[in-house]
Amino acid sequence: MLLAGLCTVDVVQRVAELPAPGEKVQSLRVDVAAGGPATNAAVTAAALGAEATLLTVLGAHPLAALARADLETHGVRVVDLDPSRADPPPVSAVAVRDRDGERTVVSRNAGGRHFHVKVPLLTADVVLLDGHYPDLALDVARQAKAAGVPVVLDAGSWKPVLDELLPLVDVAACSAHFRAPEPGLHQRGVPMVITTAGPGPVRWSTADGRSGEVPVPSVEARDTLGAGDVWHGALAVAVARKLTVTDRVRFANEVAAERVRHVGPRSWTTAIAGRNRT
Repeated sequence: MLLAGLCTVDVVQRVAELPAPGEKVQSLRVDVAAGGPATNAAVTAAALGAEATLLTVLGAHPLAALARADLETHGVRVVDLDPSRADPPPVSAVAVRDRDGERTVVSRNAGGRHFHVKVPLLTADVVLLDGHYPDLALDVARQAKAAGVPVVLDAGSWKPVLDELLPLVDVAACSAHFRAPEPGLHQRGVPMVITTAGPGPVRWSTADGRSGEVPVPSVEARDTLGAGDVWHGALAVAVARKLTVTDRVRFANEVAAERVRHVGPRSWTTAIAGRNRT
């Protein structure tokens, strides 16, 4: 499985209450881990037993070593497109409220960096893109399309690259806040569109007119950080396993529900390790 996109360094502080403007609070615990949509999806895929390769940018800055070590520990192979880059990787400052797992995130993302790459897709059974490096996303999607490899898009928000990218996408997995200018995603050539809604049912539709929704398991949420990314990673695994659309969504829902039950950016991985491995 090939996952292409953003890798950040996340500094996660767990707090009793999220601070108000000008307020200082003491954290209950601190974690440092790699983050970003494609990155968290890669960790999820690896935990589920897939061979996950992350195509991203890290560089040679000491902070990059933290992210690289975390990913290697969790079974993700990293292909760094700019290994000599001296600048620090993107960093996210995260506060998670202890009583319900709600979080706030301050981040600086990819910053419009451009890369054109030739990607070996011969062994990939599915590709997941988060669109944070537009040229990279297009290169990978075009090569996947030519090789007959399904492309899953993590569509968290509208990005200009999507005008060109969407016709190359097989499954567009959208957040509830995602809004695309007309025409709609099916009219843009996307065969399957799936829309999450937090704890609400996940809706899906296909270009041939089928549709449905799948409920999300009811669990006690302890930590929602990266839950959407985990959901996308599980969905990509389900696509690779050639599950039906309903079973794909149900599988992703179950894995994401397990993630939010656990405190910390990586503690949940052992709970889903090898789930439904084929």
